[in-house]
Amino acid sequence: MTDFSVDADPALSIAGAPELPDTAVPELPAYLQETYAWAYLWPISVRLLDRPWITSAILWGNYRRLKRAAFSEIPPGQRVLQTACVYGDLSYDLGALVGPRGRLDVIDVAPIQVANCRRKLNGVGHAHVRLADAAAPGGGPYDVVCCFFLLHELPDDRKRAVIDSLLSAVVPGGSVVFVDYHKPRSLHPLRGLMSIVFDWLEPFAKTLWRREISSFAPAADRFDWRKETYFGGLYQKVVARRRIPSDPVPSGPA
Repeated sequence: MTDFSVDADPALSIAGAPELPDTAVPELPAYLQETYAWAYLWPISVRLLDRPWITSAILWGNYRRLKRAAFSEIPPGQRVLQTACVYGDLSYDLGALVGPRGRLDVIDVAPIQVANCRRKLNGVGHAHVRLADAAAPGGGPYDVVCCFFLLHELPDDRKRAVIDSLLSAVVPGGSVVFVDYHKPRSLHPLRGLMSIVFDWLEPFAKTLWRREISSFAPAADRFDWRKETYFGGLYQKVVARRRIPSDPVPSGPA
């Protein structure tokens, strides 16, 4: 049976080189244990669900499209933070995009997810995986932060804390790229079904149907916000670019 326990020394990177230390091992949040243990904390779930085709099916065939949308905001050679160990091949492909002239840090609050992602990125020397909470990621500053389908899983207070910390983690001129759910159009054929799925399995997701991501940011006016929607509005990409002193008058939040 595959061992998904965390490496004996979590301060070592997947390539064996010195890694950023897990300075304070975060506690597993209550919402994660109570709502998402079946998806992210059970070894059998990690083995069964961590497949690109399953991720694509969950996203109604839009996984590749949404991944491309996120990657279009990330130039090669950047210092990039990925805020959770996403199932599928996103981390590996993001590491390939960043390239050896850059650095990819992947964080997750769950040891089993860190161990699994280290396995997937084995041999990618510029990619590093460590235990950390997205509300206190450390390791910055970064040129780009990629937050791919994390926000919908967080209670509202955690959404606020995570968004604030990620915005604080980028350099002036840097960007945070959020890809997540969005309120679909009124006649979207999947709107009713997704509402039922969210009520049953994703109790914190509908906040993204009611509120803009920028509304959670206490210092939203320090960023330029841009939003695009996909698949009839069911998904969104929101890019928050941190303003620099030479920028013109700020635009309004997305």
